[in-house]
Amino acid sequence: MVSTSLALVVTVATVLAFTGVGVLASRGRVRTVEDFVSARGRAGRGTLTATVVASMMGAWILFSPAEAGAAFGGLPAILGYAVGSAIPLLCFIPVGARIRAIMPAGHSLTEFAYARFGSGMYAFVLAVSVFYMFVFLAAELTGIASALSLVAGVPAWQTALLVGGFVLLYTTYGGLVASIVTDTVQTLVLLPLLAVGFAGAVLALGGTGELHATAIASEPALLDPTFRPGLEFGIYVAFAIVGANMLNQGMWQRVYAADGRTSLRYGFGVAAVVVIPMLLLAGLFGVAAAALGLTESGTASIAFFLVLEEAFPAWVTLVIVVLAVLLVMSSADTMFNAVASVVTADLARLLDDPDQRTLWLGARALTVAVGLGAIAIGARGYSVLELFLTADLLAAAVFVPFLAGLYTSRLSGPGAIVSSLAGIATGVAHFPLLRAPLSAVPGLAPVLPEPSFFVAFVGATAVAAAGTALLTALGNAAVDLDSLDRTVRTLDDPVTDGGRDEPSSEGRR
Repeated sequence: MVSTSLALVVTVATVLAFTGVGVLASRGRVRTVEDFVSARGRAGRGTLTATVVASMMGAWILFSPAEAGAAFGGLPAILGYAVGSAIPLLCFIPVGARIRAIMPAGHSLTEFAYARFGSGMYAFVLAVSVFYMFVFLAAELTGIASALSLVAGVPAWQTALLVGGFVLLYTTYGGLVASIVTDTVQTLVLLPLLAVGFAGAVLALGGTGELHATAIASEPALLDPTFRPGLEFGIYVAFAIVGANMLNQGMWQRVYAADGRTSLRYGFGVAAVVVIPMLLLAGLFGVAAAALGLTESGTASIAFFLVLEEAFPAWVTLVIVVLAVLLVMSSADTMFNAVASVVTADLARLLDDPDQRTLWLGARALTVAVGLGAIAIGARGYSVLELFLTADLLAAAVFVPFLAGLYTSRLSGPGAIVSSLAGIATGVAHFPLLRAPLSAVPGLAPVLPEPSFFVAFVGATAVAAAGTALLTALGNAAVDLDSLDRTVRTLDDPVTDGGRDEPSSEGRR
């Protein structure tokens, strides 16, 4: 085991280095609130690809796919995870183009929800989106805290506070500009480290032939592409990931950050291709851990690091922990910025001509509150995959009615809410992780259906989609989609950057 003090020193050095990059990169470039929350039109093809990859691939790829491979169905489960992660990125190519066409000056998905559906659906989308981002942050911090606790005995609360605190520091200073720059650097470091780590582990454990033989002898079902539990997991996790990412404000921000449709198509398209092998590599660590008998009850979520400990000396494992820290930072800054952008855009609409100080402080206050809550949950050591599945369930039921508003004027706000609620009710009734609290309700336990992740996620999406189709056919809200952009308030008031007020005329409409 690596010494606790050495692990902390390496972690501090890593977070300090990237905090410095974020602060220096954004200094002098964040002149308005608009710059802070959208970085509109600043990301070319390469930059957008890097920031989408880094934002999508948080530390969860070292935990959830491996846990899926070890405990939820082996190879077909991993394949479902990989393909499911690519699908929303591909969906954002046409959806992103539509978003930019309908609301070119927009900032957030909640801003669109209010303009398109009204206050009811706006509140609904806001709650689901912020809850998802909060759980995402908590899962990321849970993952890195668990990793450092395993390899170096670092108390979970210290890791969560250290990593979360420094990411908060540079994101509340530099906003989306800082996030995009650090994402680009992190991606250039992450991809080689992940590839080298996997290749080195395979060689250290005797090569692919040895690992395959061990898996066939001990856990043959994990390599069977027709293994039913794995297939079911692969299907329902795809629904979960698609729903969650379509309601991920971080992705909406990057749609607006693209400098044109060509960059949008290229950035999201290449990112979709890149994430598949990344997740496959990470997930195979879980299969290897199960085949080697390393996973026990409650340890599947750290299968990746169990294999590393088996294959490598302690110092190599510590290098991979640096990879995990970078992954956490690359996705956590996305979530912090996403929360800030939602709050800022909404405050600009809700308040009567707010000044930049009000918008700035409001965004920072809620971001810090969400961050502190995520740090507290991250120190508890819950299952990363279970945290994600809980948040994904709500998104799976809401994303179809929400996105339908981009393409049809007939669906009303109440219709979208009813469809979403019907989907959520279906999902919650079948969701295994909620069975205990639901069964505690007097008289409810006897009427609950059999718990099933598959039915919960597929059913939630299908029922919401059916409700959306029916209420669209019956409705006639007659919303003028071309007029939605008129409701957007510009956020080009000057903000304080590096201790100076720097007014700018750029971006004013």
